[in-house]
Amino acid sequence: MAPHELSRDSLLVALGRPQGAGDALAPALTPTSTYRAGGALNYARDGNPGWGDLETVIGALEGGDAVAFSSGMAAAAAVLETLPAGALVAVSRVAYHGVHVLLREREAAGRLRTRTIDTLDAAAAEAACDGAALLWIETPTNPLIGVADIAALSAAAHSHGAAVIVDSTLATPLRQQPLDAGADLVLHSATKFIGGHSDLLLGVVVTHEAERVEALVHRRQTDGSVPGVLEAFLALRGVRTLAVRLERAERTAGELARRLAVHPAVALVRYPGLPDDPGHGLAARQMSGFGAMLAFETVGDADTADRVCEGVELITHATSLGGVDTLLERRARYAAEREAGTPPTLIRVSVGIEDAEDLWRDLERALDSAVAS
Repeated sequence: MAPHELSRDSLLVALGRPQGAGDALAPALTPTSTYRAGGALNYARDGNPGWGDLETVIGALEGGDAVAFSSGMAAAAAVLETLPAGALVAVSRVAYHGVHVLLREREAAGRLRTRTIDTLDAAAAEAACDGAALLWIETPTNPLIGVADIAALSAAAHSHGAAVIVDSTLATPLRQQPLDAGADLVLHSATKFIGGHSDLLLGVVVTHEAERVEALVHRRQTDGSVPGVLEAFLALRGVRTLAVRLERAERTAGELARRLAVHPAVALVRYPGLPDDPGHGLAARQMSGFGAMLAFETVGDADTADRVCEGVELITHATSLGGVDTLLERRARYAAEREAGTPPTLIRVSVGIEDAEDLWRDLERALDSAVAS
């Protein structure tokens, strides 16, 4: 069957595989630094078959051409480096703090200019796009799990001549299609849900414009921000199960969010799957599911939230997200998050694939113990 006849769930499994009679079902690892003369590739920075297989899958899922990088941060940096000197970047106020670090450092060096905007307010964001070369959107946002209107923001940015990039890491390619909604580029930290097992670093940028693909490949070759061969192999293997992992984690996330919302130790739950969440209506229209990320704020102070994080046993107190293990952390323990306005008692939860009842018992026990202390 042709790829356009298949669902995304099937594309995850079918694409990026050898097709010849007698070929191995799984692509081979090709650890090499150089290639014999006369072929399409000369040196390891030019490409690797393993990258190409992964790029085929992610590109098909997003409806464009994918370029893989050594990490999500390397992918973000490559996008910024394609901009001309002095370009203005309008960036979401709530976004991954590493992106803000990249932008601050480039602004301090005179390389770029930045303007921080509230992308959850489409009308205000439109005015803020005036003079910008790039609008940087993250949705759902990390760590507040807010939902931005990709179509409205893309139209507004384009009316001012700005390109649009969407960090869609929390949504995954299965729950959101930024390019279809009008964005020019979509970024994923493949370290997270795409890899899915907390064992690799990788980033991917997807676009449907050949000129942008060429510019990104040039940055990867020139800057040396190439994926490791093993990392690409693991990400490709991991993405095969994304549909089933996400379905289970998302179902559990919804159940945990509903129970947290009525727990006396919880002041606020942030999850777009809850009917009273501010982003619920938009997420229901823009996404095909509400995702496996949630956040909640405890009653009391930061110490109370810390006790919750320290009190879990099955759930892992750690940073990052998108793996099979459920992880949680108080994000405002980082100075950059405090400066960005992250509430002091906010706990971000990346829901994994463990049994939902086991997770709830663990979380409920930690909450009860934290407020009783």
